[in-house]
Amino acid sequence: MTQRLTAYRYRFYPTEEQEQLLLRTLGCVRLVYNKALHTRTEAWYERQERVDYKQTSGMLTQWKKQEDLQFLNEVSSVPLQQGLRNLQKAFVNFWTGRARYPNFKKKRSGGSAEFTRAAFKWKDGQLWLAKCSEPLPIRWSRILPRGSEPSTVTVRLDAAGRWFVSLLIDDHTVKSLPQVDKAIGIDAGITSLIATSDGEKVTNPKHFKRLRYKLRLFSKALSRKVKGSNNREKARIQVARIHVAIADSRTDFLPFGTLREHKLTTRLVRENQTIAVEDLAVKNMMSNHKLAGAIADASWSELVRQLEYKCQWYGRTLVKIDRWFPSSKRCGNCTHVVDKLPLDVREWDCPECGTHHDRDINAANNILAAGLAVIVCGANVRPDGHKFKGQLRKSPLGSRRGKKQKPKS
Repeated sequence: MTQRLTAYRYRFYPTEEQEQLLLRTLGCVRLVYNKALHTRTEAWYERQERVDYKQTSGMLTQWKKQEDLQFLNEVSSVPLQQGLRNLQKAFVNFWTGRARYPNFKKKRSGGSAEFTRAAFKWKDGQLWLAKCSEPLPIRWSRILPRGSEPSTVTVRLDAAGRWFVSLLIDDHTVKSLPQVDKAIGIDAGITSLIATSDGEKVTNPKHFKRLRYKLRLFSKALSRKVKGSNNREKARIQVARIHVAIADSRTDFLPFGTLREHKLTTRLVRENQTIAVEDLAVKNMMSNHKLAGAIADASWSELVRQLEYKCQWYGRTLVKIDRWFPSSKRCGNCTHVVDKLPLDVREWDCPECGTHHDRDINAANNILAAGLAVIVCGANVRPDGHKFKGQLRKSPLGSRRGKKQKPKS
């Protein structure tokens, strides 16, 4: 049976004693992580030596014996070891090109500590962490599946001062959905968050734009505070709370229903057997400074990430088509491809068959057709060597033809 690991996150309000212990734990995790990162960086740049997890684990044992680091023995050793494992994962991601070089952790960012089975106790629906005499006062916003127990517990303090605990469980309640005879194409955008081949458009809530003025106001107030003062710390927390509100709004976009879950992607997965999307290079598109803010606010990568794991969970098919496929410029009726279609043109008429198109809906229909072609015959949907006959606007001589009109990378 396939494991479906799910993290259930809850808010909790620790007692004063628990908070002091958790703050010490987060501080020790941060210290060990930063010392190990410094050691590995120094070893490479000075002696061209690679230090792995096993060596840093041995260093941790020696650090605990030092007189000035005796406080490391006051907290559970498990989060410290997990921090070293996370550092090893960060280096592996860097070596494989999936991430940048690891950064040092900062105190003002909050922090997290990971506890495995040896460092917590789960009994009668309550959670005890290592060295805690009382269970964590968790606010159970949703019920864990009956009979499930957490395999890993992660405690996190965010920049706004809120405490969260994540329980990783094998969720046996997640089962494949009954098959449905329906497929859908999705075109991600800025004006509309998505447009579907069914003709539906989901409005982009533009969370950052809604709170931009307030963020600017509080950021200015923060810049005027004396560094190291209590007033600056209060102002920093206010700014952090605004950033948290923006991030929470993006993750929990609420156009449908009232449950606090990923409403939009869950609905799409439940209603469709096949979902076709574009394989957009969001990171490259962000280099366009004119559209970077709007693209980041739309959170296209998060949308696709949620679709990926939910399709895997519920037995659906997610197809990604080539990012250079001219979905917007291709007529969904006669397959004619226009030479140029600027971003400000939201509706257009095909010069060949005269069909009137909504730019986003037409793109979604073409994405669906391309996705179905990939599923059926593994067709190459990239427009190799295609010649174009029509255009909506004159393009300069020698311009690149057939390229999807997305922000320049």
